[in-house]
Amino acid sequence: MAVYRFGRWGSRVQPAIVRGFLSVVYNGLKVLSQVLTGIDLPREASVGRRFKIEHFGGVVISPDAVLGDDVIVRHGVIIDLRRTGERGAPVIGSRVDIGPGAKILGPIAIGDDVMIGANAVVIRDVPSNSIAVGIPARVRPRAQSFEEVAAVSYGYGHG
Repeated sequence: MAVYRFGRWGSRVQPAIVRGFLSVVYNGLKVLSQVLTGIDLPREASVGRRFKIEHFGGVVISPDAVLGDDVIVRHGVIIDLRRTGERGAPVIGSRVDIGPGAKILGPIAIGDDVMIGANAVVIRDVPSNSIAVGIPARVRPRAQSFEEVAAVSYGYGHG
């Protein structure tokens, strides 16, 4: 995150010659951090406050992606374009929890308070207060208690 924040700051510095020098420094630090951590977080991506990468390694975030506040990302997550040459990266809301290995692809919107399951492939919009699981991801309302989770996941009834 320090390299990301340095890159964001350096891209706004005046005069242009100083900005160019800082850009060279940023590019060197970015490559070094990619090699050491396995995380590709370019300064062009828009990341909200308290963004957290819990487990590093294999994380790729598109320069066009927008992530809200309190987003948690785990290892192997890809937030990127659907196809090469097509514009449009995901816009992710606040308080989104993204499980390991999840792929969020294309010009889609992920609402607030969403959980994305491990290895889910999300290629459609996900409304707020939902859970997205599977390949391709199926969207379900987010349960509030263990009993509701069991009812949704295993078909148990109440009572």
